[in-house]
Amino acid sequence: MTQSTEQDTVWLTTEAHEKLQAELANLKGPVRDEIVQRISEARDEGDLKENGGYHAAREEQGKNEGSIRQLEELLAKAVTDRPADDGVVAVGTVVTYKFEGDADDEAESFLLGARENEDYVDVEVFSPQAPLGEALIGATKGDTVAFEAPNGKTLQVVVVDVKPYGA
Repeated sequence: MTQSTEQDTVWLTTEAHEKLQAELANLKGPVRDEIVQRISEARDEGDLKENGGYHAAREEQGKNEGSIRQLEELLAKAVTDRPADDGVVAVGTVVTYKFEGDADDEAESFLLGARENEDYVDVEVFSPQAPLGEALIGATKGDTVAFEAPNGKTLQVVVVDVKPYGA
């Protein structure tokens, strides 16, 4: 997988993927139907220019449709397959790292994946688009990688371990 493809991929746990699919189905079904019903009822009241219920329902409809588009885009890029256990940092791996010069007992771990996983995993989640996540993609155990922190400072981390999530 190329680096740009890796960064465009959204890795989700099976649980997170199922939750988002259920949420999408709810937004497209019962929620959408209820909003359409409220719009119809408000329209039947007459003068739409001064009908607060109509305008509120139309605004809610726009927000719901935006949420539907966001979830569809996210799920279209989502993968749930466990990455290879080849020691290479990729989406779906748990990366243990330490800042260069720190003692080994100061190592930290995170899952490289979508933030939507946070409710389903027991480790911090970093996005592959985050500065550290982006810099680490393709790295292996023992590699030292530099990245620019949000404050503009260049930091270096050493990859201590890489394992597929759940391995």
